[in-house]
Amino acid sequence: MNLSRRGPEMTTFDDRENAFEAKFAHDEEMKFKAEARRNKLVGLWAAGLLGKSDEEAAAYAKEVIAADFQEAGEEDVFRKLSSDLGAKSDAATIRAKMAELMVEAKRQLMNEA
Repeated sequence: MNLSRRGPEMTTFDDRENAFEAKFAHDEEMKFKAEARRNKLVGLWAAGLLGKSDEEAAAYAKEVIAADFQEAGEEDVFRKLSSDLGAKSDAATIRAKMAELMVEAKRQLMNEA
């Protein structure tokens, strides 16, 4: 059997596979952008609690974004925020704010598209 010949059914299958791969890549890119946006927003929120100036807040937000590259998931960001905020915010508040700002980050990205 010569597998180098592809009939119409293989083209359809290949097209579907390529479309699925493209959608997966797009979804992963959007997830990455949403997480980065959320991290910026939560960094700005935390900077406000810490009493940072606008310039310091922008720098701190970048630190929070960078913290997300330490490990998979969002626990690295949570740990940074929890450590930096200390008694200014509890774990439940930080997690709730992270969830709230993920929704906001996605909304912002959708509005930009």
